[in-house]
Amino acid sequence: MKERKVSIKRKTKETDVKVFLNLDGSGICKIESGIGFFDHLLTQFAVHGRLDLKVMAKGDLNVDDHHTVEDVGITLGKAFYKALGDKKGIRRYGNALIPMDDALILFALDISGRPYLNFNVKFRREKVADLSMETISEFFRAFSLNAKVTLHISKLFGENDHHTAEAIFKAFGRAFREAVEREDNGIIPSTKGVL
Repeated sequence: MKERKVSIKRKTKETDVKVFLNLDGSGICKIESGIGFFDHLLTQFAVHGRLDLKVMAKGDLNVDDHHTVEDVGITLGKAFYKALGDKKGIRRYGNALIPMDDALILFALDISGRPYLNFNVKFRREKVADLSMETISEFFRAFSLNAKVTLHISKLFGENDHHTAEAIFKAFGRAFREAVEREDNGIIPSTKGVL
């Protein structure tokens, strides 16, 4: 079977991002964005998604964390899109219902070729550690647009924003893993014949 590995770079006046992604990995990851809590969340995604992920990002953190988080979402989305290739034999759909203490997150994705984000999560705090919580929806918006996937993310319960954020990225990993799993039938899972 064709390897689903890719390296993508994105350099702007605000950020310099490099991503290596192996969809058929084992959860090995190295994340360095300059934003500790964001690194922790991406590590959760990689481990629970059982994919190998390397993210090296330098951004204008002297301004704020927005550009770095968004550009990692853009670059990771592009890597995902390229690594999937023609999408033959994938499951296409993935979902996860993930608890973390008080938090309960529902995450569903469709590798549809149609970007869409429904982010139904309200945070109580402006920041957790060094990450602005509003950037989490920006990350997923950027990922959705560049990966060309539909994402639905809902918080069913949760008081603690740290737990909520972690549950979101763990659920992202689990849903992602299910959607990219190969069914070994060589069929594009769409009545249109394309995704």
